[in-house]
Amino acid sequence: MRRDHQPMRTLRVSVVVLAVFVMGRGAAFASDSERVTFTKSFPGSIPAYVSIAVERSGTAYYKEVADDDPEQFQLEANVTGAIFDLARKLNHFRQPIESGLKVANTGAKTFRWEDGAESNEAKFNFSLDENAKTLLDIFERISESERLFIEFQRAIRHDKLGVHQALVNIQIVWDRKRLVGTPQFLPLFDQVAKSDIYLHMARERAAQLAESIRAMNPKAE
Repeated sequence: MRRDHQPMRTLRVSVVVLAVFVMGRGAAFASDSERVTFTKSFPGSIPAYVSIAVERSGTAYYKEVADDDPEQFQLEANVTGAIFDLARKLNHFRQPIESGLKVANTGAKTFRWEDGAESNEAKFNFSLDENAKTLLDIFERISESERLFIEFQRAIRHDKLGVHQALVNIQIVWDRKRLVGTPQFLPLFDQVAKSDIYLHMARERAAQLAESIRAMNPKAE
């Protein structure tokens, strides 16, 4: 009798294993649909509005006008991981993070988390939560880096003599370890480094920055 029951027992174990596998795959697919978005509206500042959306894959979208098409770029894996880890620590923004303190207005800010049909958001001016402050700083770094990228791109197209100053500004942020989304910079660095229509010092600086980024992250292409 025990032998007769053995195939049935094996079948049950197989079914359980398969169910666990399918559930795990489903969870993985669900996490792939996660998105964290940061928006900030602060009239009078530069920029007056910013929206940054980051997907679990690291694909990010940046815009400074609500109705504009966003700039798309790729974030580093460690930056993307930090964003989603902090969102998790903040319970995906299910609870308020506003301090409630009477402080100066620093802009109307919103963290938003989405996963399929589920979404939560937290609006704030100033937060005392360390995780919220760290997440805000990451998004500020992204905004700073994107503005540098846009200015660099504009200089390459319309202001050949201004390219070197744009590179100096990028170098300063890179040295402060605040430059993110570095893969998008590499084609522009290479373009400047290889073209004699730009100043020699601009070509040298572009080549050095490209080399530093590739050394820090060999996959940054």
